[in-house]
Amino acid sequence: MLDLPFDNSFAREMDGFFVPWEGAQVPDPHVLRLNRGLAAELGVQADGLDTPEGAAVLSGAVAPKGGHPLAMAYAGHQFGGFSPQLGDGRALLLGEIVTPGGARVDLHLKGSGKTPFSRGGDGKAVLGPVLREYLFGEAMHALGIPTTRALAATTTGEMIDRAGPEPGAVLARVAASHLRVGTFQFFAARGQTDEVRQLADYAIARHDPDLADRPNRYLEMFGRVRDRQAALVAQWMAVGFVHGVMNTDNSTISGETIDYGPCAFIDAYDPAAVYSSIDMQGRYAYGRQPSILQWNLARLAETLVDVIEAEDQDDAVRQLTNEVGVFTARYETAWLAAMRAKMGLEPGGDDAEDQQIITSFLAILAAARVDFTQAFRALSDVVRGEREPLWALFEERSAITEWLFRFNARGARDGADAGERAAAMDRVNPVYIPRNHKVEEALAAARDGDMTPFDTLLDRVSTPFERVAGAEAYEAPAPESFGRHVTFCGT
Repeated sequence: MLDLPFDNSFAREMDGFFVPWEGAQVPDPHVLRLNRGLAAELGVQADGLDTPEGAAVLSGAVAPKGGHPLAMAYAGHQFGGFSPQLGDGRALLLGEIVTPGGARVDLHLKGSGKTPFSRGGDGKAVLGPVLREYLFGEAMHALGIPTTRALAATTTGEMIDRAGPEPGAVLARVAASHLRVGTFQFFAARGQTDEVRQLADYAIARHDPDLADRPNRYLEMFGRVRDRQAALVAQWMAVGFVHGVMNTDNSTISGETIDYGPCAFIDAYDPAAVYSSIDMQGRYAYGRQPSILQWNLARLAETLVDVIEAEDQDDAVRQLTNEVGVFTARYETAWLAAMRAKMGLEPGGDDAEDQQIITSFLAILAAARVDFTQAFRALSDVVRGEREPLWALFEERSAITEWLFRFNARGARDGADAGERAAAMDRVNPVYIPRNHKVEEALAAARDGDMTPFDTLLDRVSTPFERVAGAEAYEAPAPESFGRHVTFCGT
């Protein structure tokens, strides 16, 4: 029997913040892929999900027992322009599951049909984007980066017209919550200060319960969100991840990565890398992600002014401006820690020297158009005394050879055992990422009914730090014949 341990606090406590809704009926739902490991973590019987009854629930066609399906309201800045009403236009929050460990998580569907927030869309999803989000969520989780995760990909038995007919599908995903910067913006834009305060209290109870009785809890909540997001974007930068659509409705209060639409991992190191088909100005380029995140946080701060100090808005603005300004230091600290770990440099060294070593390495990679992931993985070989794997990535070796003298001298001062240092580097520098050409290859095969390439790629990125014999094709960047990689928003 399908038995999900629901306890739906958002539906129970936040009336007026959502519209109760049900998913569309579909002709033939089928669970195509089920994340059994995640189901076990949730305390859910996977065998109960992998049934016709489970498929009906995971497609949105049937409301689960104990669930409370609803479409959440939110607004957002999209590519810098404010939309006062967005909301779940093709999604439903089925309910919240309390795990055996006591964690509360959302069970959420994408592609379950029209809602009152659909803005003329059909509310449906197709197989390729659903599998993309499944794949990227699991890859990010395996890399240790906070993220939503896919519980299931369910086909619907219908064909959906996008750039041609494609199989319909629904993604069931899990998140610490789906509260966004845009959720606060929805109510602040309408001057509903009481609702903003109610939302902030709910967010604190959900994510920062130790702040509940603090006199400055709303300002401190903002600081917690800022710090989580600073740490998150530093982790993105450390693995070469480009989100692609960092709108405020895609910036979470929980500090998780959410919505894998036009996302990608860089091959050659390039701060200007953009993959989204609609990001013509490079607003969300790889190298701009930290500054965009700070901009998004400033939009969150704007919603909290009256909540923090209604009688003295100037003072509230001053306090919040200071907190937004702290982002830069928080990000730089998190980034430096992540990059030191990638290079096997002990913390406590000279920050300026280490930053110069790191940034000069990145500049060499950029000038030579060298693969980011392979270059960092090869540094552990250098520590072991094997320079050839790194040298092989360069046609002209003088710059990297000169840099290696400084890198080796800096590492020697730490006095760490070379083998232990290299092993530690291997635990943070992946062998496998979702290479863009392999992702497209897997999704194309899946559309034709062959899931083998998807499953193989999922296996590789689910254990990204462990090299597998015979899987060399999953380590390499795209061949030149692949051309420029372009991704698209939406499902």
